[in-house]
Amino acid sequence: MSNMTFFEKYGGFGGLYPIVNDFYLAVVQSELLADVFAQVDIAALVDHQTKFLAAVLGGPGDYEADYLEQAHRHLSISDSQFDEVGRLLAEALQQHGVEAADIDAVMAFVASTRAAIVS
Repeated sequence: MSNMTFFEKYGGFGGLYPIVNDFYLAVVQSELLADVFAQVDIAALVDHQTKFLAAVLGGPGDYEADYLEQAHRHLSISDSQFDEVGRLLAEALQQHGVEAADIDAVMAFVASTRAAIVS
């Protein structure tokens, strides 16, 4: 099992989709984040983010760091909003039975994206 990627370990797209979906359900309910996502097609975003997470967690697809900055530049994301997203993601991962060490690895990746997302 140690050679399995996160993507494989947690069920591929079928395993990631419910995590991402529950994460975004929490995001749109967050007072700190609701305005950022008010005009966003959440169903399309869940699909996109599932594919994105798959790519960064060892599944198929490509991850391009430059894309993160381009996609978030116009949103004026604050540090507190970034932290809230991280907190909600960690909660969603935990609720879906993701092991603590794997949550730590995902959160380390998230932390590495702060400079590209926070403006």
